[in-house]
Amino acid sequence: MPELDDRTFANIEVVLNDTFRAYPNGGDHERRRHVAQRLVQSAKCGNTTLSGLSVIAKEALNQVRN
Repeated sequence: MPELDDRTFANIEVVLNDTFRAYPNGGDHERRRHVAQRLVQSAKCGNTTLSGLSVIAKEALNQVRN
C-alpha cells in the first residue's frame, strides 16, 4: 500500500468535515473515527479524489447509523 501524500490527507479532511457538517459539534468521536478509518483505507487503495472519498464516507456513515 502506498503512503498517503499531503494532498490526499487534505482531501480526507475536507470530506470528513463535509460529511459531519450537519451534526452538532461536528459529530461524535466514534462515528468520525469509523468514517476516517474507512477513508484512509480507501485512499491507500488508490481512491484519493474528493468525489470518490465522498462516496466512501457516505457508505461508512450509513454503516454506523444502523
